[in-house]
Amino acid sequence: MPTAQDFSATTIKGASRSLADYAGQVMLIVNVASNCGFTSQYTGLDKLYRDHGAAGLVVLGFPCDQFGNQEPGDDEEIAQFCSLTYDVSFPMYAKIEVNGGGAHPLYSWLRSERPSASGEGNIEWNFTKFLVGKDGCVVQRYEPTTEPHQIRADIEAALAA
Repeated sequence: MPTAQDFSATTIKGASRSLADYAGQVMLIVNVASNCGFTSQYTGLDKLYRDHGAAGLVVLGFPCDQFGNQEPGDDEEIAQFCSLTYDVSFPMYAKIEVNGGGAHPLYSWLRSERPSASGEGNIEWNFTKFLVGKDGCVVQRYEPTTEPHQIRADIEAALAA
């Protein structure tokens, strides 16, 4: 049975990185966008990372432009926006697709592990979040309307497990 640690992705700087590098850590995997009504969640996501990173939490941002053309920039523009506008300190990855035939394999797996509350397999919008335990298995899926601070207790429980 695959886990998140079986996947690799390209960082926003263009390097290939295995998610096995995060073995033993809790991951919060989020599809992000720079021009979305939820973009301000970057602040809360970075706060979670700064508050719990030393305890073993890593937030992974995956830009996606599949929802209303809300992430139109290239990787360099996205990295600059995240740095200058939100001082994002967590790892960012290259822009990907999260739905359809071109979906990144990690997201195909995440969707199959935790379908949406409506039972659909697809990601429904930007800032859908997946909490992945230290063992690489999906603990929970949170829809975009769930603010980062609302999942702090679940993160702390996963870190303590």
